[in-house]
Amino acid sequence: MAALSCLAPAKVNLFLHVGPLDRSGFHPLASLVAFADIGDRVTVEPSDKLSMTVTGSYRGALAREPDNLVLRALRALGEAAGIGEPKVAVTLHKQLPIAAGLGGGTADAGAALKLARDLLELPLDDHALAKVAEKVGADGPMCLHNRAAWATGFGHHLTFEPRLAPLAAVLVNPDLPCPTGAVYRGYDSGDARNADIPSPPTDWSAKSLIGWLADHRNDLEPAAIAIEPEIGRALKAVEALPGCRVARMSGSGATVFGLFDTRQAADAARDRMRRTHELWWVESATLS
Repeated sequence: MAALSCLAPAKVNLFLHVGPLDRSGFHPLASLVAFADIGDRVTVEPSDKLSMTVTGSYRGALAREPDNLVLRALRALGEAAGIGEPKVAVTLHKQLPIAAGLGGGTADAGAALKLARDLLELPLDDHALAKVAEKVGADGPMCLHNRAAWATGFGHHLTFEPRLAPLAAVLVNPDLPCPTGAVYRGYDSGDARNADIPSPPTDWSAKSLIGWLADHRNDLEPAAIAIEPEIGRALKAVEALPGCRVARMSGSGATVFGLFDTRQAADAARDRMRRTHELWWVESATLS
């Protein structure tokens, strides 16, 4: 069979409410998650053994990792299917920043799982594949399905949200990683918030939804900014873009995003940001 390829889209937390650490050692959370029309690209083809090649702008850190999320996911797939290590060669074209709050590594793993299952014609449905994806992280199933969803519990309880209108956005990363563990430790040292689940908006049009999102938050922002003040500067730069209606951090950072009424406005804002911050990663996208 010929090689199979697909996009591993960036995940964006439109809001992220986080509760205090519980006795199991995890944080309860509530989030509305959307996926962008940009991301990494994963290709899987038949081989005599499991292997992985990383290309792209952000290949450096991953190329030095002997055991990353993609390989771990594929080994878990082989175990679930009873075939040992899947005999596939994976090429990951890494275009998203590392440790960026965009779910990149987990999305790459999810894409590889789907492609390898289809390539090898394994008898695993989407539910069984989601169980495999859980082994790479609580957001594994979320990034496997890459559909707009409400995430609750520890991020693994998903309710898909088909009413989400496409949202025009600018994504900005100040070209630095933000370690998730350190951000959560910083959050734990402060005043904990609640993982409250807001009532859904009554109007799901893009303009109304953006107004509704403005009333919510990302509880990890203060801790992330304390670790990497450049995130705060990126947020202020996005807020100052003409037409930006909401600016927020995604996940545990360091990527921030701004929402706009139209894709044309987002594209213009992207171009403006690239001129003023040449060393930052800046992209426009449609979230859905």
